[in-house]
Amino acid sequence: MAVKWTGGHSSPILCLNASQEGLVASGAEGGDLMVWGEDGTPLGHKRFQGADDVTSVLFSPSCPTKLYASHGETISLLDVRSLKGSLDHFHVNEEEINCLSLNETENLLASADDSGAIKILDLENKKVSRSLKRHSNICSSVAFRPQRPQSLVSCGLDMQVMLWNLQKARPLWITNLQEDETEEMESPQSPGQLLNPALAHSVSVASCGNIFSCGAEDGKVRIFRVVGVKCEQELGFKGHTLGVSQVCFLPESYMLLTGGNDGKIMLWDVSSEVEKKQKSPTKHTHRKKTKKAAYTKQGRNTHALVTDEEEHGKILPKLSVEHGEKVNWLLSTKIKGYQNILVADQTSCVSVYPLKAF
Repeated sequence: MAVKWTGGHSSPILCLNASQEGLVASGAEGGDLMVWGEDGTPLGHKRFQGADDVTSVLFSPSCPTKLYASHGETISLLDVRSLKGSLDHFHVNEEEINCLSLNETENLLASADDSGAIKILDLENKKVSRSLKRHSNICSSVAFRPQRPQSLVSCGLDMQVMLWNLQKARPLWITNLQEDETEEMESPQSPGQLLNPALAHSVSVASCGNIFSCGAEDGKVRIFRVVGVKCEQELGFKGHTLGVSQVCFLPESYMLLTGGNDGKIMLWDVSSEVEKKQKSPTKHTHRKKTKKAAYTKQGRNTHALVTDEEEHGKILPKLSVEHGEKVNWLLSTKIKGYQNILVADQTSCVSVYPLKAF
C-alpha cells in the first residue's frame, strides 16, 4: 500500500533524493523545494527566485546537511537546517539543467543540460574543470561511476549513451540505441512500440561501478557492462508499454527499479544474467518459484507478481505495481530500517511503497 506524503508541494514533483540520515528532499515545478522527515513530515520549504523548475536534488553523503539543487541554469548549495539563504550558487550551464551527479570523492559535480552539454564543476576551486560536449540533443541523465571518481556515463534525447573519462574531453565510447532497436524490428512487438524512437531518459550505475542501466522512450531497459575503455550491452528487455522514464539500481545489488510513462513501477533482478556473462565456467541454476502479493493504492487493488525471470526464456519483473501516474523520479531508500521506494509523479505528493521482503 502506498503512503502519500502531502502538504508540501502544490505542483508536480520532478525529483527526489535522500540523505544518509533519513531526510528526503523533493523538487517541483515552479521553483519549489521541500525537505521531509522520514515519516513524511514537511520540515522545510524554499521557493527559488525566478520560479524555474527544480529538476534535480542531491544530498552530500559526507555532510548530510548539505543539499545541491538545480533550478533553471543554476545550481544552489543549501543547508537543510536553514533553507532561507544559499551557502553558494553556480551558474555554469547555458541551458536548463536536467540532472546532477556527485563523484564518490565529492570534489566533482556533473550537471547535464538541454544543450546536450555536461559541465564538470570542481567544488574545491569552484570552477568548471571540464565541459563535455558530444550529445547533439538534450542530455537527460548523467551518473558518476562508483569507485571510479574520474569516470561517468550519460544519455540523451539524441538516443546516444556515452562513457567518459575526465582525463579526456571526448567520450571513450558511444552507442546509438536506435541502431539496436532497428535490428529487432523483425521480432514480434506491438506496432505502437516500434514507432517510438529510443530517446534515452535515465541512466543508473550499480554499486560495483561496472554495470549500468538505461531507460528509453521505446519502452526498453538496457543493461551495459564497462569493459576497459568500452561498453558491451549485456541485456535488453521490455516491461513497460510506454517510455521508461526512470531506472535506479538498489544499493549493493543488481536489483533494478524502473518507472514508466505507463504509470507502472517494476523491480527486476538482473544478477543471474550479469553473473552468467562473467568469465566463469560455473553453471547458474535458477529458482522456479511464483508468488503473488497484493498491494492496495487508495482503495483499489494493484497486483505485484514475483516470478522467475527466465520463464519462457524471457526476463520478467520480480515486482510490478500499477502506480497509475507517469513516473518522474524513483528513489530507493531505507526508512526506519526498511527499504522503501519513493515515487514522484504528475501529482504534488510523494508516494512511498514498502519493500519489506528485500
